[in-house]
Amino acid sequence: MPTPKNKTDQVQPFLDRIGHLAVESFHYLALFIIGCMIAWSAVHTTIGIFTEKNYASIDDILLLFIYLELGAMVGIYFKTNHMPVRFLIYVAITALTRLLISVIQHDHKASMDLLIVTGSILILAVAVFIVRYASWHYPSAIKEKNETVSKKLQPQDDELA
Repeated sequence: MPTPKNKTDQVQPFLDRIGHLAVESFHYLALFIIGCMIAWSAVHTTIGIFTEKNYASIDDILLLFIYLELGAMVGIYFKTNHMPVRFLIYVAITALTRLLISVIQHDHKASMDLLIVTGSILILAVAVFIVRYASWHYPSAIKEKNETVSKKLQPQDDELA
């Protein structure tokens, strides 16, 4: 093992580990808080459905699907440290579908709003197709790089002795 030439070479790995630990701790804390807020909102919505309305409208069901997708997105990010872009697009599609149903229920007539919302849903569906196609045919090199970096940042057995 080569010996460090100056004190900066000795301090750099230590500070890198502390920085990595701080970032990871913040990610886990923030994800835990976001996950709790999603669960709390879903429970609050469900209780409201049972106590105030005694039935679930399509808006309520789609809102619960949005909570489900957000929760899945947080879970995936927890496990992989990668933001699943497709889930964000799914949330947007569900939110626009919810808006579309609401507009149809209240207006009961064709309008430019319906065309814009449906066109937006179509564009997002094409975006999901493009993202899936690109991730299948052009896998990210970042994943391999992150695995290598995370192995370097973890303490080795010989360093603990």
